[in-house]
Parts: sequence; C-alpha cells; structure tokens
Amino acid sequence: MRSTPSFTAVLLAIVLVLLPDFSPFLSAQAPLPTAAQLDQLLAPVALYPDSLLSQITTASTNPQEILDVSNWLQQNSGLTGTQLTDAAQQAGFDPAFIALVNFPRVLDMMAEHIDDYATIGEAFSADQSSVAASIQRLRAQAYAAGALRSNPEQQVVVQEQAGQTIYVVQPANPQVVYVPQYNPTVVYVQPSTSAVVATSLISFGAGIAIGALIASNQPWGWGGWGWNWGSRRAYYNHTVWVGWGNPYRPPNVWYRPRPVPYNSRPGYGGNWHYRPPNYRPPYQQRPPAHRPPYSPSNPPGHRPPPKPRPTPQPKPTPQPRPTPQPKPTPQPKPSPQPRPTPQPRPTPQPKPTPQPRPTPQPKPTPQPKPQPKPTPQPKPTPQPKPTPQPRPTPQPKPTPQPKSTPQPKPKPQPKPSPKATPQTTTQRQRQVSA
Repeated sequence: MRSTPSFTAVLLAIVLVLLPDFSPFLSAQAPLPTAAQLDQLLAPVALYPDSLLSQITTASTNPQEILDVSNWLQQNSGLTGTQLTDAAQQAGFDPAFIALVNFPRVLDMMAEHIDDYATIGEAFSADQSSVAASIQRLRAQAYAAGALRSNPEQQVVVQEQAGQTIYVVQPANPQVVYVPQYNPTVVYVQPSTSAVVATSLISFGAGIAIGALIASNQPWGWGGWGWNWGSRRAYYNHTVWVGWGNPYRPPNVWYRPRPVPYNSRPGYGGNWHYRPPNYRPPYQQRPPAHRPPYSPSNPPGHRPPPKPRPTPQPKPTPQPRPTPQPKPTPQPKPSPQPRPTPQPRPTPQPKPTPQPRPTPQPKPTPQPKPQPKPTPQPKPTPQPKPTPQPRPTPQPKPTPQPKSTPQPKPKPQPKPSPKATPQTTTQRQRQVSA
C-alpha cells in the first residue's frame, strides 16, 4: 500500500516555494546597523553636497530600482540634460532617480555596492535621525582632520543649532555641482602633529551643470532637496520626506539582500588606517559602457567564485641522460705544402729614347715701329760763372788835412752793363796775340 506524504513534508515544500517571495519581509526583520556600522556605510558619501546626499538616501529605500535605473542609463547613454530627465520621468522612476540620472557615476557606484545602500535605505526608512547623526559625526571628523574645507568647488559652512555644531556642504556655484572623490581611510583621521595635511585629500571631477534642474518646476527639481539638520530629517519638494505618492513598481524583483561584512571594511572599530599626507586616492573611473546589464545571473558587486585550479599533474620522472660517446680521436693535420718558388721578376725594358724636340720656327720679324718723336734740341751749355775780382786792399786813411773849401762832388760813373762779362786775363792775352 502506497503511503501518503506527511503533513510536515508538504509544509516544508510550500515554504521552500514561497521563500523567495517572502524574503524581503524576512530581511526587514534583520537588526538595523549600529552607529559605528552606519559610519562605515555612509563614509564614502557623507561629504557630498546636502541636496545630492538627500537624493542618495531616499533612493536607497528601493534597491531594486537602483539596479533598474543603472541598466536603463546604459541603454539610454545618448540622452543628456532635459531629454534625459524627461525620459526618466516617462519611465515611471521615483523623483530621487529622476534627479540622479544626471549623476551617472553616483548611480553606478550605488549599483556596484548595492548591499551597502540597501542597508542605508533600511536605516533611513526606520530612523532618519540616526542617518543624519552619522553624517554630521563623519563631517566633524573630516573637518577636524583638515580635509573638509571650502574651495572653488564647494562651500563648507559651520553653524551652531541648539548647542550642536552643524556642518553644511553646498556647491560654491549654484549652477554647477562637483562630486567629491576621496578615500574614506584618509579623510576622517587627524594626522599626527609632525605631518602636514595634504590639500588634495579630496579631489573633484568634471562639474555637472544643473541649471535645467533648478529652473524646472517639477517637484524633483534641485531646489526642493536638502536636509533639516535641526530636526535631523531629509526633505523633498520643500517638505519632509515620508515616501513617494506613486512609487515605482519594479517589473521583476530579483534582488535579494545580503549581509554586509563589516569586519573587513575600513573604519571598523574606529580604525581608518590613516595614510601619509602625500597619498593620492585612486581616481574613480566610470564603468565602461559595454558593461553587461545587471541581472540575477550578473549581480553587481559579485564576483563569480574562482574556477578550481586543475590538479597539477605529477612531473614525469626524468629520463637518465645518455652516456656521452667518447670523442673521436682527432685526425693529424696534413703537412703544410711547401710554398712555390717565386718566379723571377721580368727584366725591365729600357725606356725608349725620347724623340728630339722639333726646332722652333723663328719668330717673324717684327714690323718697324713708327718713327719716334723728334729728338728735343739740347739745351745750351751754361756759361761758367766769372771768377770774382779780389777785393782791393784798403788804402790807409790819409792824415786828415785841415778843412778846406769843400769841392763839388764828382758825378758818379755809370755802372757797367750787367750783360758785359768782364774779360779775364787769359782772354785779354788772346786778343793781344791776335
């Protein structure tokens, strides 16, 4: 006789079939993260601008929608600006995601660490004040460490509200939002007194223009987001967020929450593992556009288990090396052949007698040159100068006679003509002899 299945077995089969559908409700009963665990989860985004941080925390309440919007962005990568937000609104996404489609890197980061943001969403839905307290606690640590300061990209305002210090982070330019990039293991630790805080612990990528979000009259516009730090609650559309009026319903819920491994995260037990001031955090690159879409078979942040390594085959026993053959006896080198006797050099032939040079032809008689100019008449021979006559011997002065009647002065003789040359004695003799 065939036995019927017992009641316990049937009940167990029903539970196994319905367990996937009830897993979200079962996970809701999990204990909420503690303050230290919230600090670990919020450390990567606690220094973001207030409005952007409000969008992230409200969007984390629906982790399946994070995965769906990340895949939708990959399929609509050609849309930008107003076209992108209009298409996201037509797709029926929640207001937080309509605003976040302008920040694709943020959505990719949330999808990559979906378990962390699912836990943040659970804590935010249960108690917004605990999330707000964790954000302010982390900002106070970053401000004390010197990493959180005003700069050309963002403005940090320190306020006092009800005896508490509040740190407000806003874009320096209301039209442009810069998403900070930093390493949580560096910015929240105050360096030693001998270290100098590096100003580049927080870097910024390209700014994202949000002018269309500010001018938009939609409730998800940028101006409607923020935090009321006095009441420690986030607001949306200028009112405190309590949920969405017409929430997005995922067509296929396949995400299953997984526990967060807190022990292996930075900041566990208050130890952030501070690095030297010259440390540069790696630049967070956006995943490539050809990333396969997230699905149950390709969950984000999950790496498939490594394939088992093949069992190494035992190495074959090395064969013994063959005995080397003896080298053959080298053959004696052949005797070198005697060099051939060099042939005598041929007697050099006498040089041929050089032919006499031909007698040079006489040069032709040169034509007589033209008659030279007439010879100039010789100049007359100059007559020799006459010998100068000797001066006459001066006669002694006569004895002066008594003065007599003065005689008339004789007329002076005419001087001889200068042309008449006085004849010398020789010439006179020649004349006499003649």
